[in-house]
Amino acid sequence: HGHTPLSDRLTPIYPTTKGLQQTSMRKLVVRVLHDTQSTQLHDWLPTNLLPAKLSTPLHAALQYLHLPPADAPVAQLLEGKHPAQQRLAFEELVAHHLSLLRLRQQQKKERGIALNKNAVLHQQFLAQLPFALTAAQQRVTEEILQDLQKNEPMLRLVQGDVGSGKTVVAALACLQAAANGKQAALMAPTEILATQHFAQFTQWLEPLGVHCVLLTGSVKTKARREALEKLCDGTAHIAIGTQALFQDDVQFQQLAVVITDEQHRFGVRQRLALQQKGEQRSIPHQLVMTATPIPRTLAMSAYADLDCSVIDERPPGRTPIQTVIIDNQRRDEIITRLRSACAEGKQAYWVCTLIEESDALQCQAAEATALALQEALPQLNIGLVHGKQKPAEKNAVMAAFKNGDIHILVATTVIEVGVDVPNASLMIIENPERLGLAQLHQLRGRVGRGSTASHCVLLYSTPLSQHAKQRLTVLRDSD
Repeated sequence: HGHTPLSDRLTPIYPTTKGLQQTSMRKLVVRVLHDTQSTQLHDWLPTNLLPAKLSTPLHAALQYLHLPPADAPVAQLLEGKHPAQQRLAFEELVAHHLSLLRLRQQQKKERGIALNKNAVLHQQFLAQLPFALTAAQQRVTEEILQDLQKNEPMLRLVQGDVGSGKTVVAALACLQAAANGKQAALMAPTEILATQHFAQFTQWLEPLGVHCVLLTGSVKTKARREALEKLCDGTAHIAIGTQALFQDDVQFQQLAVVITDEQHRFGVRQRLALQQKGEQRSIPHQLVMTATPIPRTLAMSAYADLDCSVIDERPPGRTPIQTVIIDNQRRDEIITRLRSACAEGKQAYWVCTLIEESDALQCQAAEATALALQEALPQLNIGLVHGKQKPAEKNAVMAAFKNGDIHILVATTVIEVGVDVPNASLMIIENPERLGLAQLHQLRGRVGRGSTASHCVLLYSTPLSQHAKQRLTVLRDSD
């Protein structure tokens, strides 16, 4: 770098930013270390809590890492395995956990609203379902209903793979609020999903006298005003919507349960914004649902303030999905395959993704693909859904697909979450290497929701990097 390295020390290299040079960064660090030497940094962790190999005092660890002696074990430092580094990492993790536990304790001190189980309504709800709950759904429902009966606010994360039946569990939690004369809110990440939840909940709950309203960005002024009035005076028991739910003019009479679907799409801030719409004297119970597989260790650190429930079995009659990885040059074979599948009465999704993160280009690509497919398959009905369409248009296309009037639905990733069309058994994803694994997992979960054997085709563009190959293989080999 053209500067003379310090002879008796290794030279630290810091991640810098424009306008901040290595040299000035080093000078600052040395100055801070010098200043703290005289005042001696306070060790907050009691020594008896520290594992023996991490007993380096805080100041010594900092001094060592910023100014390593010339004979320091470089390989060990680069791997982050030196006791001085581990000492700092240990401190950071302990602080992180303590802050989440503190959040948790504060939450527990808050007053919740105890909601008693209404066994009659509960049974009526289950009796009218066209299916029986799986053992896992029953177990998770019980855990939630137990929490709701306490007068401290519930904070629970429900993990369940795509298609494992989280929606029913959520509906039962909402029913418990309504049965106690209180209200519930369900927040979904997209309009398509909110509209779908609304249709499903209405079908399940209206017969039991539980009234739902929908609030999304596209709900028109008059309908929106009516929905707001019903929430305010308590004639509506459940609000289902997108982020539109936490706009200032949304007032509840008594919000007791808040459910967030696909939590990773909302920040904690948004979760709390909705929570603040509860009665001032009490905090609503919170349920967070996700289909993204979260390893237990990560769940413990990222969601340490939440209790965890896992729906770990699939409803009976669902078929496993076969995933195949195919080069885009064999596109024509796929189209021929589509023709015969649709002739047998099957339906398919064709998902377009692009290099550019631009919505406009993504929509153009979807439009072009829909046109090309229509030309190649003139006897089939091809539908199109993308982000630039008006919600009413999107919903109409989705409804036609669900009714079987459309054979192939060409879409951008707007259909990623929650769309449920049991007859669709083929999913083609273009350029899958450009998507995250959680996203691919979600997209694939749109098929395999009925009793037909389902397939997911990952149509990649060559050349594929080693890393991309590895990622797609992980998806192919896991369910």
